[in-house]
Amino acid sequence: MAADTREKLVRGALETLRTHGIAGASARRIAAAAGVNQALVFHHFGSVHGLLTAACEFGAREQVDAYRARFQRVRSLTELLELGRTIRADERTDLAMLAQLLAGAQAAPELVPATAAGLALWAEEIEGVLHRVLAATPLAEFVDVGGLARAVTAAFIGLDLYEGVDQKEAERAVASLEQLGRLLTVLEDLGPVTRLAIRTQLRRSTR
Repeated sequence: MAADTREKLVRGALETLRTHGIAGASARRIAAAAGVNQALVFHHFGSVHGLLTAACEFGAREQVDAYRARFQRVRSLTELLELGRTIRADERTDLAMLAQLLAGAQAAPELVPATAAGLALWAEEIEGVLHRVLAATPLAEFVDVGGLARAVTAAFIGLDLYEGVDQKEAERAVASLEQLGRLLTVLEDLGPVTRLAIRTQLRRSTR
């Protein structure tokens, strides 16, 4: 019974964040969305921030689980970016919610661990894709794949905030990522001699 109530509250918190944003996520609104007594927010989670923390990680895990099979089928950066566009279109509200939590964590340190955990779940999936995508290119041994995965994650979360103030330039940013994807596809298609020459030049330039 307690587990059912906790899940109702977590889902109620997610619904409230989607409809009212972090500034409107009060105990009263969350309890109403969950269909339970307001006092249960504090009984189960100690505070509204405690509930938002649990909701953030729960929501991110549920989203990533829903897309894991599609991440595993990605075999090029272009395909990754196409999947990214799909996720941004299908999950726009939840990504905007994560962006709000990220911004809110600057003023509420108690939100930091769960927000970071939510971002890490996305980054781990993207990191696995990038390891596959870059393995056949001359860049594989020169790129911090884990760092790049987190940069891509941050870029997509940030694009939702950017799009809210300048949609045209946000689309331009996405287009530039797609150009990079096409360049990497060219690298994948180069012959072994050319790839070796590029690797050699990269090693010289990074000494």
